[in-house]
Amino acid sequence: MIVLVFLGALLGAMAIGTPIAVALLACGVALMLQLNMFDTQILAQNIVGGADSFPLMAVPFFMLAGELMNSGGLSRRIINLAVSLVGHVRGGLGYVAIIAALIMASISGSAVADTAALAAILLPMMRQAGYHPPRSAGLLAAGGIIAPIIPPSIPFVVFGVAAGISVSRLFMAGIVPGLLMALSLFIAWTIVARRDNVPPAPRATGRERLKALTEGLWALALPVLIIGGMRTGAFTPTEAAVVAAVYAAFVGGFVYRELKLEHLRPALLAAIKTSSAVMFLVAAAAVSAWLITIADIPGQVTALLGPLLDSPTLLMLAMMALVFVVGMALDLIPVVLILTPVLMPIVKQAGIDPVYFGVLFIMNAAIGLLTPPVGTVLNVTAAVGRIKMERVISGVMPFLIAQICVLMLLIFVPELVTVPARWLTGR
Repeated sequence: MIVLVFLGALLGAMAIGTPIAVALLACGVALMLQLNMFDTQILAQNIVGGADSFPLMAVPFFMLAGELMNSGGLSRRIINLAVSLVGHVRGGLGYVAIIAALIMASISGSAVADTAALAAILLPMMRQAGYHPPRSAGLLAAGGIIAPIIPPSIPFVVFGVAAGISVSRLFMAGIVPGLLMALSLFIAWTIVARRDNVPPAPRATGRERLKALTEGLWALALPVLIIGGMRTGAFTPTEAAVVAAVYAAFVGGFVYRELKLEHLRPALLAAIKTSSAVMFLVAAAAVSAWLITIADIPGQVTALLGPLLDSPTLLMLAMMALVFVVGMALDLIPVVLILTPVLMPIVKQAGIDPVYFGVLFIMNAAIGLLTPPVGTVLNVTAAVGRIKMERVISGVMPFLIAQICVLMLLIFVPELVTVPARWLTGR
């Protein structure tokens, strides 16, 4: 009965158009009434406690770093560097998109921000060169979802706070899976790009490549600074976010000299709006998470999955199937906040590495950004590229399949996540 009340309140509130954060609060109130323990003081304490987290401070600063990176010219120089390196090969602009997505993912950590920046710059170039627009848009959308996996990842910060897991370990564990996602896109694009009989662009001269590399070095240094600083223990993920924002502002304003004072207000407002939405979601989810524990919903779910507890692989398949289905209907952060308190006790009881589970959880939820009917990243790509949504959906399919194949590979070969994570964190 408790599970039905939980799902009924949540889905019912969402069905009438209630924002996800308010729906989570309504779900919490419904559970309190069902348990006959309604207390506004408990409600308020959990809301405040949910947002009162030092690691969560990384979210607004990484958001700001991404905005400053786009306004200050870092994104454009990353793309120019990729064009100079691989723009001349067959299907070159597609490889440029993947390389640029990988580099930008290691700077901002936001799938929506990266996708919007890539689509705004590369889609017109690919359309003018003669590439199939829906397929190009699909590739850019699929490249955008690498951002939640490669550090610094905003969803990793949220998951780490919700699950009580080291954000630094999650960051390090996401590097190899993110690279595998990029590799799968390389393979998929190599196969599908044959349909576009697009003549390759002229090869860049050595001087042009050197110029692009020289201009792009400042942008390329940022992910090295972030990952290297966390790996050596020089700063925490939250401090890394502050370093990233200050560095992006310095490079954009004083090195590239493209970030002007009039750009700061829009960048700050965009970061504040997105961060406040995430923080409100986390605060509201803390109420539901506390009541989920009190009502022993994880215990009831564990009873349903009991036969699979002795088989971690089958259990992971079952949990990933649940995340995939929920991810088709909800955005990434709500998926994390709703399912983490339900699934983490099961993960611990089955003896599955929580960091490994977290990486696959976020990857699966990020794939949901490419699936209809919600498909946030698909919507962004369609809007920026002015392409009908149904055409973008058809174009993304080969790359969506490639990403799902990577997810399945990691389920059956967990060492691809756990071994590099242990080496990178020294644990």
